[in-house]
Amino acid sequence: MSSDTTGRSAMMMLNEEWDRVRARLRAQTGDAAFNSWLKPLALHDQDVVADAVVLSTTTPFMRDWVTTHYLTKIRDLWRTERPAVRDVRVVVRAAARPPGPNPAANAPAELPAPVEKTVPAAPMRAQPFDEFDRALSAPFDPRFTFENFIVGRPNELAYAAARRVAEAASVEFNPLYLYGGVGLGKTHLLHAIALHIRARDPKRRVVYLSAERFMHEFIRALRFKDTMAFKEQLRSVDVLMVDDVQFIAGKETTQEEFFHTFNALIDHNRQIVLSGDRSPADLDKIEDRLKSRLGWGLVADIHPTDYELRLGILQAKAERVAASVPPKVMEFLAYRISSNVRELEGALNRLLAYQSLVGRPITLESAQDVLQDLLRSNDRRITIEEIQKKVAAHYSIKLNDMVSHRRAREVARPRQIAMYLAKQLTSRSLPEIGRRFGDRDHTTVLHAVRRIEELRSTDATFAEDLDLLRRQLES
Repeated sequence: MSSDTTGRSAMMMLNEEWDRVRARLRAQTGDAAFNSWLKPLALHDQDVVADAVVLSTTTPFMRDWVTTHYLTKIRDLWRTERPAVRDVRVVVRAAARPPGPNPAANAPAELPAPVEKTVPAAPMRAQPFDEFDRALSAPFDPRFTFENFIVGRPNELAYAAARRVAEAASVEFNPLYLYGGVGLGKTHLLHAIALHIRARDPKRRVVYLSAERFMHEFIRALRFKDTMAFKEQLRSVDVLMVDDVQFIAGKETTQEEFFHTFNALIDHNRQIVLSGDRSPADLDKIEDRLKSRLGWGLVADIHPTDYELRLGILQAKAERVAASVPPKVMEFLAYRISSNVRELEGALNRLLAYQSLVGRPITLESAQDVLQDLLRSNDRRITIEEIQKKVAAHYSIKLNDMVSHRRAREVARPRQIAMYLAKQLTSRSLPEIGRRFGDRDHTTVLHAVRRIEELRSTDATFAEDLDLLRRQLES
């Protein structure tokens, strides 16, 4: 028998073995992992001298990932097929783009022409940073720096954590997860981290995108059969920042890809910074395994702003634009507009525009007139009845327990919380609040308020639960 015939016979046998190994890999790893990492593998060659099988994949990243996570399993499975196999290696196969323009680029939006794209063998780090940045990352807003972020008690932990991530030479906690309501500064801090890192080391790849953009880019990659390039792009960055992760709730395929991207970056010690509108544990329709990953590192809450912080933000804003605004107007805005920082700064911008365009000075009366619509929207009155219903539902007690004289802990503590929130969120006096809670004395309400304030300052979990209730009532 000729050597050519012997070689063809050996290769046919090797192909049959590989088919059986692939089938068992799919059965053991599941379709999702198999399609993402193992399906692109191809039988490349056989090293007869070393009794080794050589497989190939599309990119260095894929080669490293398969080698780290699956090579032992592949080797063991192959040895059950042929015990003589001593080793399995993975190499990167050469890529060749088809000649001519990409037909998908000019395909109609409603009838795309999916084409199989070949991922170049060179790692993504060969791509110029600016080109990479424009292709995937949203632009960074130069106004959102650490220097322009006003720090107060509600946001001091989030600020300190963001600053540490931006200045650290190595990854200290991963991921950093910031959460809070709308307009409290989450996006500002993400941009500040990115700008600081880029200023210190322009070569570091920092990508910032919303969870919505992540989903759309992933869908586009699926549509044009370009998922490997998408994976390579995201998983070669130094810092990945994703805003509003709650957006992927209920989107199972996107969550699956995000989960694998998260793991890949963590495994390679790359920094991840995320933001959401609530803590990882409170995210609805997010897989438990992903919730667990989101809470791995440091979770920092940005609490609703207090009066002092809002006043500080207004004063800093006025100083930056060299505007002269009467202190009484500043105090009025800080007191009346408590919903979020964006509305607060928007109100000041509107007053400054009024002063510039109309040519009249800003007074308390003109502020009330110019901002009457914004003030009305912030005047939504939270009632004690709303608070009682929300707290009773949250702690699974009866609404009647709010006014009853039961002293059991499972009833008394929610009642104290409701009294505390009534004091914080309504203009009712202590005696009025006491009357709404079963004709209790004002001293009982005062005791409840002090007790809840004490618990909030000493118990982080309790404080988080309390702030969640407050945000729900204010939304």
